[in-house]
Amino acid sequence: MAKRSKATINAKNALYYGDNLGVMSRYLTDSSVDLIYLDPPFKSDKNYNVLFRKKSDAETPDDQAQILAFTDTWTWGSDDKETYEHLIAKAEPRIASTVEALYRILGPSDMMSYIVMMAPRLIEMKRVLKPTGSIYLHCDMSASHYLKVLMDAVFGVENFLNNVVWLYGLGGSSKRYWPRKHDDLLWYSRSPDQHFFEAAQVPATSQRLKGKMKKAPDYWDIPSINNMAKERMGYPTQKPLELLERIISSSCPEGGVVLDPFCGCGTAVVAAQKLGRSWIGIDISFLAVELMRERIDVAFAGSAVYDVNGIPTDAASAVALHERNPFEFERWAVSAVDGHPNDRQVGDRGEDGRIRYWHDNDELKEMVVSVKGGRTINPAMVRDLRGTMERLGRDMGLLITNQEPTQGMRDEAAAAGQYTHPVSERKYPRIQFITAGEILKGERPDMPTVESPYRRVNKVDTQVALDFED
Repeated sequence: MAKRSKATINAKNALYYGDNLGVMSRYLTDSSVDLIYLDPPFKSDKNYNVLFRKKSDAETPDDQAQILAFTDTWTWGSDDKETYEHLIAKAEPRIASTVEALYRILGPSDMMSYIVMMAPRLIEMKRVLKPTGSIYLHCDMSASHYLKVLMDAVFGVENFLNNVVWLYGLGGSSKRYWPRKHDDLLWYSRSPDQHFFEAAQVPATSQRLKGKMKKAPDYWDIPSINNMAKERMGYPTQKPLELLERIISSSCPEGGVVLDPFCGCGTAVVAAQKLGRSWIGIDISFLAVELMRERIDVAFAGSAVYDVNGIPTDAASAVALHERNPFEFERWAVSAVDGHPNDRQVGDRGEDGRIRYWHDNDELKEMVVSVKGGRTINPAMVRDLRGTMERLGRDMGLLITNQEPTQGMRDEAAAAGQYTHPVSERKYPRIQFITAGEILKGERPDMPTVESPYRRVNKVDTQVALDFED
């Protein structure tokens, strides 16, 4: 994991780990952003997984290790009811009446759950936009009609600019309906007729203008990322860099600030960095933030200067993360030692993650990782880890804790013996410990060469398209 000195922090370039509603309200000031691009969950009722590096070239994409990135499913619950009632009572009259009208149509439904998730976030986005700013909301047919009504209420019908259609080509077909081959980009300004805009130019297709450039229309024929594309990061719903470059170059002035509050694998921030704009990326998944860090650091050869917020920086904040969200603490801890986090918190049968290492020149093996972030730890946890190793046929195991292991735990680990590497003949403890504080100081398990879990990313020439290597 890359280390950054405090002297290199640029407050305008920042990644935030956390719920974007809380991050925006706490950290982003009024009228501070020139352009917002958001690609929120679409209410598609699907689970989306991140693909990690394949074990071998012989594997197909379906064989790759996966981890749940986010669930695009919604169910009305008590939290939604509370948010709805707060909107009705506290939001501007136009927004309150719109949300109330949608509730009359939809009732306490899954779709209404999605609407009350989006409404307060759009209100915050309007607050942080400059008077000359604008916002692109990326959506598909799942909820676009409801989002359009909600955007009219939040930003004003008078500030609706375009419904840009992105034609992406790829995707399935059906004998029962027209093939779905486009998404919508709902574009709104913050204030009437004040938004920045320098239209992108595209090659003309008419005979009269053949060989010349013209202003791009409101339908953009930009290929989506196919499974074999070098740009592909393996993140669900990843959008092509060309699409984000067109949006940012056309709607954010040079030196302006771009915000992506549902950042995913960071295509918007990569495009902003490449085009010389400042940027802010937010995601609720630690995995997404880690992928963004990897992508930015390697793509720009360490020249991109930015801050990372919300991720533990010392032992106390690691404890706080565990208390706030134990599952995200597990993901952070496993990822921080170059491991693959487990895709679920319950039913993991004692394995919270795994670290791949080279057993010999041709074979990768896996170290079992168990994470115990609570304040109380004991030797039984070591015995459980050893049992998991034996059940899975693994030679090595790692226990990550917030607290220092007890002497009893160390005795149990010593009783497990050592693993001898077949090539180097070096011996390693079969069971090891590492604390969150030690991880944050740069310490790592004592083990053979580790295979990084993330897809490799090439350095890029910022004047040309980014080139990502699978």
